[in-house]
Amino acid sequence: MPVSPVEGTSMATKLLLVLSCWAALGSAMPDPNYREYLIKTEKSQQTGGRVLLTNAEEQLSEVLQKMKQEEMESSEFPPAMHFFKAKPLINHSSLFNLLRKMPKGGALHVHDFALVDVEWLVKNVTYRQHCYVCFTDDQSVRFIFSSHQPKPIPHCSEWILLETVRAKIDNTTDLDNGLISNLTLYTDNPEAAYPNQDVVWKRFEETFLAAWGLVTYAPVFKDYFFEGLKRFNADNVMYLELRALLPQTYELNGTINDRFWTLRAYQEVLTQFVAEHSDFFGARVIFTANRGINASQLKEVIEEAVKLQREFPEIMAGFDLVGREDTGRPLWYFKEPLSLPEQLGVSLPYFFHAGETDTQGTDVDQNILDALLFNTSRIGHGFALVRHPTTKALSRKMGVAVEVCPISNQVLKLVSDLRDHPAAVLMSEGHPLVISSDDPAIFGASGLSYDFYEAFVGIAGLTSGAGTLKELAINSIRYSSLSPQQKEEALSIWQKKWDKFVVENLP
Repeated sequence: MPVSPVEGTSMATKLLLVLSCWAALGSAMPDPNYREYLIKTEKSQQTGGRVLLTNAEEQLSEVLQKMKQEEMESSEFPPAMHFFKAKPLINHSSLFNLLRKMPKGGALHVHDFALVDVEWLVKNVTYRQHCYVCFTDDQSVRFIFSSHQPKPIPHCSEWILLETVRAKIDNTTDLDNGLISNLTLYTDNPEAAYPNQDVVWKRFEETFLAAWGLVTYAPVFKDYFFEGLKRFNADNVMYLELRALLPQTYELNGTINDRFWTLRAYQEVLTQFVAEHSDFFGARVIFTANRGINASQLKEVIEEAVKLQREFPEIMAGFDLVGREDTGRPLWYFKEPLSLPEQLGVSLPYFFHAGETDTQGTDVDQNILDALLFNTSRIGHGFALVRHPTTKALSRKMGVAVEVCPISNQVLKLVSDLRDHPAAVLMSEGHPLVISSDDPAIFGASGLSYDFYEAFVGIAGLTSGAGTLKELAINSIRYSSLSPQQKEEALSIWQKKWDKFVVENLP
């Protein structure tokens, strides 16, 4: 990547400048040339600061910074507000609508059951034949598709065929809205609904349980993934890496399909989608397990992951542990099963969630360090990274990028004002990172543009421009699990899209 003139200044020239200005530090009036040198040096270190822009990109950068200035001067600044309240403002932002057109490269941190907005699940999937619903004791819902009356499950009402329920009421809007509310965190008053992390995480996990019976129905499973790819592609994302539990799916007659079926289904759907959408580069799956399991259970999962990796090397990227870190087991607890692939002499890349916590000094707070010691390919969230300078330096030395998911971190109550997000420090230092959206459907977002907006406007600060956006997009390919040859091909395709975007959005 080309470097800026400041970055290209020789060491001798820099030294002479520093020495010539050293005496001025003790004077009443600091040397303005030295001050300017320090400002330019600092700016060159931030994400995008070393990118040498073309004349057209410079013009676009001026446009972006002017638009950002207008956003910051507004009486209602979206990144300083909870996303649920900020979303209507963002939707009307001219800067946001420009970012939607931008080719973003890849989304490298997205979960399997949070790809498609929940309205599609209710308005499309629950209207299909043989869909049953029951209502739980804690006022949530469960779904199942069945060719006959399903057997009761604990803590849930009798199964009711939704087709029958809708036939008996004149207006199904209230019913549909009630179902939708069980599948998302989105609410008009998030501060009252989610007063602390315990409450929001409990509700967050409940949304996945509510959607489980819909998405794991085999025909819906394939349709859901196809629809998810379509949504991200429409948001100008050309590549996806999906954190996936690889659940057992089921057929209408109750037949259960194993994880090999699930991964094969992903591969078949992806092949079909790429054939129909030539501008989409592809997708890969990161197999996940919940960090609440014990070491012996993880050993069995790792053994299966090795088999899946061997069977599906093209689509399976590696392995990760998911779930709330503060209540889950730390990575070091799993040191023996996580060492198994190396002992077997096989490759199973890791992509660990780590540092998604604001609690300092606990065993969980060491997860980022342990992720690096286990040679993780990327760090999921890494919210706590800036509190650990040694670990941060190691991450940078190893070239391990942090997957920053701004909206997720805010909704799950790690940070209120995104200007205070720790990634602001990482971006000011040019630490390797990518922007992703984690669980957009659960948060009332979609694709990647909302998170790019929050990162660019809220986290990156006013001085960031086209170079920041360009480097972030390139990073999403550079730090992906694609092979070197695939990365080169993807970057070539992205560059053409980027050049077209720049030209079409000049003043």
